[in-house]
Parts: sequence; C-alpha cells; structure tokens
Amino acid sequence: MSTTTDAVTTDDSVLDRPTWSALTGAHADFASGNDLVKRYPEDVSPFVGVKDWEDPAVWDAILDVFGHDAVVSVSHSDPVLPESWSWEHRVPGVQLTQTSALQPAPDAEAVRLGLEDAPEMLALVERNRPGPFLPRTVEMGRYVGIRREGRLVAMAGERLRPEGWTEISAVAVDPDHRRQGLASRLVLDVAFHIQQRGDRVLLHTGAENTGAIAAYEKLGFALRRTLIFGAVRTP
Repeated sequence: MSTTTDAVTTDDSVLDRPTWSALTGAHADFASGNDLVKRYPEDVSPFVGVKDWEDPAVWDAILDVFGHDAVVSVSHSDPVLPESWSWEHRVPGVQLTQTSALQPAPDAEAVRLGLEDAPEMLALVERNRPGPFLPRTVEMGRYVGIRREGRLVAMAGERLRPEGWTEISAVAVDPDHRRQGLASRLVLDVAFHIQQRGDRVLLHTGAENTGAIAAYEKLGFALRRTLIFGAVRTP
C-alpha cells in the first residue's frame, strides 16, 4: 500500500473526529445525545461522534445516550475500555484524502438517488458490503447511481461531512457489471459536486481491501492515517 504524502496540507484535524464534526455541523439536524457524545438516528447511520475520548466522563456520557448492554460504534480511536466494557469487534481501516492528482468530473450517466431508491440501494450494498448502509443513509448527502435497462448496477454518495470535507461512501457495483470503470466514474462524479460546494474529499475503507485502496490512489487519493472501526458493548 502506498504511503504517499501528497495529500491536502491545510488543517485537517477535524478528520481525526469526523463524526463529531459532522454531527455538530452539517449533520446537526440528525444529532441526538449530550455534550460529549452524539449519534445519528438508528436508520440513518451507526456512527457515533465523541468529543474527546480522553475525557474520563465520556463513558458515563455513552451510557446516558445508549443505555446498558448496548452495542456502540467506535471509529477513529482505539480507546482503553473501562472494566466491564468489552469489544464486539475491531477492524483495521484506512482514511484517504484528495491530492492535487484528483481530477473530478461529472458523469452524464449518473442519476440522482433518493429515498424511493433505498430498497434497490440496500440490495446492491448487500451484494458488495462496502460498509454500513441503512434505510435512510441516502439522506446524509447526494447519492448517485448508474442504471442499465432500468436496474441499479452501481452507486456512490456522500456520508460524513466534517467541517470543510465530505466523505465518499457506499461505492458499490453489481458483480455482473464490474471491471467497466463504473465505480471510478461515480467517485469522480461525487467528488466533482463536493468540490463545487467548496469541500475537500475523503474516503475510508478496510485496511485489507488493498484492491480498493490501489484504485483510490490511482484516482488521486493518498493515505492520511490508519484507524480502527469497531464496536463496544456497554456494561
């Protein structure tokens, strides 16, 4: 995996806590929680925003939001759990950001997707498993797809929106339509509209998904950091 450093050099500290930044900013209308922990509605996204994992009060704040014996998403941090808390799973991931090599462009075949398309989108995600996608995830931003003979065969869209940035997510292509460049075309289309809005572009994927990482680097993204995607169970 390349570790090129040709990434955006302006302040990107919000990317260390992108969910917190999104839920206290562009996605504040989705947010519920308290001063230390915020969450999306259960049918929008499992991601949880934490203001500061080093604050000793954060564990009580999580209990206040989720209650006992609950599974809570943890990402972009690898905290030491208090006694009686436990990990449900931990998966290594990577965060990539745009470089000057990224050349976004609108795609003439891309069509806007909405809530009415959610069943097809969920089915396509199920066949690809690019990451969490729920019945209302499409409300988080602009999602687009490509249809062939009326059938949705490729999709991508916007998920987290930390200040000054937008994440591209749910990049999925039907197995029968892979190796046609559809994923790259949609990533560039989504990136184009993100940049038109004045934001910069980021991506996340699993650290073991070396094929996707290589494809994103070829498009003009660079590794910013490694991280953990996981979930903990509250006591």
